[in-house]
Formats: sequence, C-alpha cells, structure tokens
Amino acid sequence: MDKQKILHRLGLSALPELSDADFAPASKEEQEQITSMQEAVSYWKDAWRRLKKNKIAMVALVIIGVLIIFAVVGPYLSPYTYSQQIRGDENLFPCFKHPFGTDKLGRDLLVRTMIGTRISLLIGIVSALIVLVIGSVYGAISGLVGGTTDNIMMRIVDILNALPTILMVIAIKMVIEEPLNTLINSNAFFKPLQVLGSGIIAIFIVYGLLYWVGAARIVRGQVLQLKEMEYVNAAVALGANKKRLIMKHLLPNCVGQLIVTTMLQIPSAIFTEAFLSFLGIGVSMPMASLGSLCSDGLNGIISYPYREFFPAIVISVIILAFNLFGDGLRDALDPRLKK
Repeated sequence: MDKQKILHRLGLSALPELSDADFAPASKEEQEQITSMQEAVSYWKDAWRRLKKNKIAMVALVIIGVLIIFAVVGPYLSPYTYSQQIRGDENLFPCFKHPFGTDKLGRDLLVRTMIGTRISLLIGIVSALIVLVIGSVYGAISGLVGGTTDNIMMRIVDILNALPTILMVIAIKMVIEEPLNTLINSNAFFKPLQVLGSGIIAIFIVYGLLYWVGAARIVRGQVLQLKEMEYVNAAVALGANKKRLIMKHLLPNCVGQLIVTTMLQIPSAIFTEAFLSFLGIGVSMPMASLGSLCSDGLNGIISYPYREFFPAIVISVIILAFNLFGDGLRDALDPRLKK
C-alpha cells in the first residue's frame, strides 16, 4: 500500500511536521492523568459511584437511616415506655410533654410510634431475608437442574402465584397463630420467642410459605442464562458438583438482582403487616406496630385525628423511602443502565 492510500485512510492530506518537542517524555501531570484514566473500577465501586449520582435515592437512604435511628435509639431516650399508662393524660393533643399526643389509655404516642416503627422495620427486613433465602435456593436449583424437575418446580410456583394471596395470608395466620402461641408458652426451648410474640412469628411463617415465588422466578431466569457461560462449563469440567456451582458460581453472579428484589420486598412486607394489624390480626397487644396504631386511631379519627395522622405518615414515609431507594439501587446495579 503506497503513502497516498495510507494518508487517505487516515483522513490526512499530508503527514504533519514533528518537532523535537513532540518526542519529549511525558510530564508528571500527564502521566498521572493517563494512570487515572486507566484505573480499574470494580463492579461495586462503579455501582456505588452511580448510586451517589442519584440524588433521590441518596435522600431516600438518609431518610431510611433517620427512621432506623428513630426506631432503635428513640425509645431509650423517651421518659415513657410503650405500655405505660399515665393517669390524667388520656387523649391529650400534641404538646410539649407528649409531642405526638396520647391515646385513650394515656399512653404516649411518640414512644409507641417509635416502637411501632421498630416492629414494622423488623418484620419487613426479616421477612425479606426469608424470601431471599427460600426464593434464591429454590430458583437456583430449578434453573440449574432443568428438565422435568424444573417444570414441576415452576408449576408449584404457578399454583402459589394463582392463589389469592391476602386471603391465604389471613387464613394461614388465623390457623397457625393459636397453636404457635401455645407452643411458645408451654415449651421452654421456644420461650425466648415470647419477646416477639406469636403474631410476629406467624407473619414470618406466612411470608416463608407464600411470598418467595417472585424471587424464585428472578433467580431461575438468571441461572438459566449463567449456566451456559464458559466459566460454569469450566467448573463442571473440573468436577464441581451442583451445590458448589450454585453457591460459588451462580448465586454470587445474581447478587445484584437479589439485593434489589430484597430491598423492594421490605416495603411490601411492611404494608402486609400494617394491613393485618389494621384488621386486628397482626401484632399481638400490648405490642404496637404502625398498623395497629392506625387501627386504634381510626376509632376516634373525628375527635382525635392526630392518633391516625402520625403512624400513617410514618408508614407512608417508610414505604416511599424503600421504594425510591430500591429503584435507585436497581439503576445502579444494572450494567445495561450504565452511561
């Protein structure tokens, strides 16, 4: 190829004239710039960098942190307990002594809202973790084994998905709560669970039975893609068994989707608990949750609207904050959304 064809391909009419300065060694600043441009960025570091650019998600994260402090630290700073009845302070409107007011029994609503937020967050986080464990293991086994096993396992998921979830939640909870309460109170091995109460444990069991199907579908879809990758075939060729494939190669590469699914499952669990407690079949009295506080406040909503207002606002803020942060986390962890 002659010189003119080379220049034509480079888009040049003539070779540029070079001076001795063009061959001088790069300065220290230029070397640092090139080094920084070539710096390797890990997946998690890149995801965190993109998450920080999402102002709505970061504000939601701050709100979640404030709510956790409010729920965990707040009750220890209050001069009252969640079950303490203060004679003469019944149905007080918000004031300096009781910033959220009091209920009909003279109990301080601020500390009860703090405890209710703690219970709701506990139920949301633990239920989401239960869903994560069951759904990820079930979906990974179904996707990896495939064939008839996969078909049978997915038909079970379809059946559970077709059930009216809320009715099943109410029915199962009503059936298991009383035997569970008897077991906790009569068996010394389970007595430490009395701190939580049979109502909260029943909600955990219901979530473990019904709400893992969505996570299982997501993990199965990811595993079906990943098991055809070269590194998985290499692990199989080296003699890795199915347990090692799932725990070492497949689930770690689904972690982004699992984190997002878990984060979005938390507000769903909190809403379900609030719904059950609002109906009077949730958290056992005198323990308070945000749903039971809303149920109590509904009785006097005309005369004492503050009793409904504060727990309802906290529930709304929790669900909104977790949903916004979950959306931001999904955008940060999805490589296809990388700009």
